Amino acid sequence: MEGPLASEDGARQQLIAELREHALVVGEVTLTGGATAQYYVDAKRAILRPVGFAALGQIVAARASQWGATAVGGMTMGADPVACSALAAGADVRAFFVRKEAKGHGLQRRIEGPPLGARDRCLVVEDVVTTGGSTLEALAALREADLPVVGVVSVLDRLAGGGERIAQATGGAPYWACATIDEVYPERPDR
Repeated sequence: MEGPLASEDGARQQLIAELREHALVVGEVTLTGGATAQYYVDAKRAILRPVGFAALGQIVAARASQWGATAVGGMTMGADPVACSALAAGADVRAFFVRKEAKGHGLQRRIEGPPLGARDRCLVVEDVVTTGGSTLEALAALREADLPVVGVVSVLDRLAGGGERIAQATGGAPYWACATIDEVYPERPDR
């Protein structure tokens, strides 16, 4: 996993502080995959606030530029605010959202947003990675649509194996987390 770019460092520290203050919930919860944990990180609580959104946008826009992305997105809900933060930060990209399945009406698309084509280079984004399942699903949808992936960025990696699964599935494109659970909750009981 790569380190932060020099231009990202201040924004990254601000994002970590926002995640620690607003997104970390200590107490037993059931995770998406069905497992239970003694804490939860609801990243949207931090990134849908002005300071967290601005910091995240700066980071994702920098990665999009560094990796030559022309489009930013991923599975809907987790990726939505992350992709939009890049647009708000001035990234020269288009946002897209991947549905679990194509709509049964309208244009019947699985990948929503401005049409993407053969010349596009996609940066896949996600809010929190635990097992990596949602990100792997987005990567599969992009592969099915013959859209190349230049990298994957998550807001937070819970260090539960999902990051490694994503890195193996990118076809050589980099995976990078803005923050890890070690940075947001270093005293967690399962460390």
